[in-house]
Amino acid sequence: MQGPGPDDIARATRALGAEPVSWRPATRSGTDVASRWIAAMADGTAAFIKIGASLDTAAWLRDEHLFYARTRGRPFMPELRGWDDDGTCPVLALEDLSDARWPPPWDRALVDAVRACLAAVARTPPPPDLLTERQGQFDLNGWPELRRDPEPFLRLSVCSERWLLDVMEPMNEAASRAPLAGDSLLHGDVRGDNLCARDGGVSLVDWNLACVGNPRFDVAAWLPSLHAEGGPAPEAILTGEDAAPFAALLAGYFAARAGRPPIPEAPHVRPLQLSQARTALPWAARALALPPPS
Repeated sequence: MQGPGPDDIARATRALGAEPVSWRPATRSGTDVASRWIAAMADGTAAFIKIGASLDTAAWLRDEHLFYARTRGRPFMPELRGWDDDGTCPVLALEDLSDARWPPPWDRALVDAVRACLAAVARTPPPPDLLTERQGQFDLNGWPELRRDPEPFLRLSVCSERWLLDVMEPMNEAASRAPLAGDSLLHGDVRGDNLCARDGGVSLVDWNLACVGNPRFDVAAWLPSLHAEGGPAPEAILTGEDAAPFAALLAGYFAARAGRPPIPEAPHVRPLQLSQARTALPWAARALALPPPS
């Protein structure tokens, strides 16, 4: 397959400080339309190159680079190899993680390694001026939106209208009690395609949604996708009195967003949100002793 165009090669060369000798498409495609490549260097090393070619992807990439630049050397982060921003198409260069293990499948050892990784993230002092979790996700509780207009979600055939109407009030009440506040560093978007296992630990990528908040939220937000990818049920990981509020909050968040129009800059987001709604809604129903989705 043909590599990036001459302008992008020049940008990557500036980011890396040397021109790559060959290119291949990155196998991890991501959720947005940013261009992704593995660049081989003359010294035998390789780098993962991400190029933001639109206003949105460029903004997301600048946020991600800012976090990497301020939080270097952490064992749960890939190494920053370079950066270039000509004001149009920024280029982020990271270490190549192609040979790491990217789930699924999941097993108990990998689940435990992710839990240990998230604990290490939470112990890390966050860089200044990060948004809070609620600020970063533009008000997480989706139940008021579903109450105003349930039709976009109902068209996805995840549950019946009768069931959705019956659970809205207890779900909304529980979601409003979710304890988001805190001062711990959070990744903000933990999923199987944003993490990999290597050297006995776990590395997290795509840090453009990093924020501060309650560290249990990072764990809770990971669980619907974990279960959707064949991992254990959420209640096998998260217990305690805040489990039901988190489950209800996430169920409403994914359900409200899954039915929205596709995002041209991130075409894979709505399918991912639908997949997570399919596991988060039953989890919330179980946690609140409500009937399962019908």
